[in-house]
Amino acid sequence: MKYNFDEIIPRRNSRSYKWDSAGERDVLPMWVADMDFRTAPCIIDALEKRVRHGIFGYTKVPSAYYDAVTRWFERRHGFRFRAEWILFTTGVVPALSAVIKALTIPGDRVIVQSPVYNCFFSSIRNNCCEMVSNDLTYEDGTYRIDFDDLEWKVSDPKAKLLLLCNPHNPAGRVWTRNELAKIGNICLRHDVTIVSDEIHCDLTYPGHTFIPFASVDEKFLCRSVTCTAPSKTFNLAGLQVANILAADDAMRKKIDRAINVNEVCELNSFAVEALIAAYNEGEEWLEELKRYLYDNYVCLKRFFAQHFPRFTVLPLEATYLVWIDCASLGLPSARIAEMLLEKEKLWINEGTMYGAAGEGFIRLNIACPRALLMQGLDRIKNAFG
Repeated sequence: MKYNFDEIIPRRNSRSYKWDSAGERDVLPMWVADMDFRTAPCIIDALEKRVRHGIFGYTKVPSAYYDAVTRWFERRHGFRFRAEWILFTTGVVPALSAVIKALTIPGDRVIVQSPVYNCFFSSIRNNCCEMVSNDLTYEDGTYRIDFDDLEWKVSDPKAKLLLLCNPHNPAGRVWTRNELAKIGNICLRHDVTIVSDEIHCDLTYPGHTFIPFASVDEKFLCRSVTCTAPSKTFNLAGLQVANILAADDAMRKKIDRAINVNEVCELNSFAVEALIAAYNEGEEWLEELKRYLYDNYVCLKRFFAQHFPRFTVLPLEATYLVWIDCASLGLPSARIAEMLLEKEKLWINEGTMYGAAGEGFIRLNIACPRALLMQGLDRIKNAFG
């Protein structure tokens, strides 16, 4: 490999939320979704060049930024859209909050598909809306959408939005074109707008192709909002940059207003340079990263098959977050997480963080050098072996 993903880069005392939030030095963090890999060299080069300029005033987002975004999605995902449909902001969570503020009023209902990214819950709550869950169906070691239940939930006149996680976190699913079409047609029938969080879109694995929801049908493009960012793809979360794609003019104007009301309407100069470099020059690095991440998943699967055959490691179609069924322990997810932290100093996420449907599961971040991954797996073995 050209890039050394095996390199262990010390992150303690670097103001890392992931590594410096634990009080004890021997805690191994495999929880929050950032990677322990240095980002692509092309991004570092671009940032170093910007630093050398030495002046860091207010930043104007250039046309090169929009060109980089549109060309990336056309090249990587076959999705063509206009630059003027893009609104930039500081992150996908602020984007979701702004979209909910723009397209609902207090008391409206917003549908999620649990177990799902926990910030969906807070974004709904913070906008004084009611969360309704169309729980995913767990069977045969994977998740499927309960379309009958979805139809019932969106038929409620108070239901205004569906927050779609595509690819899905924490289940690791890449929704198929047929599944996306069913979701879209159900929501269109009942005048419900789809808000698609596609932050993990670039991290898919062999046999699975990410399909942007808005690309499936022209009707979906006009009745949806897409939220994307390079942060998961290139490990740039700390630079705070994301994009909202809204083709409908009236909807986009409302969202733009909400972004300004929430005061998340400015980007810093480093975020702009990093995104342009990532999307214009980062593909080779990304392809090697994906191979390394998938090999990590294979190692984890092999380890669990050998030492914990009673646990189910769900298929990882996308993301670097492995969802593991530990129900055979007969313990609440929160207790499993507590035991791993207390006994073995391993910090993971308990399943109920992602809704009641996550009970019995844990989520494990495998975006780290393989030596650290094996340390984490050994700690699980010591706790429950």
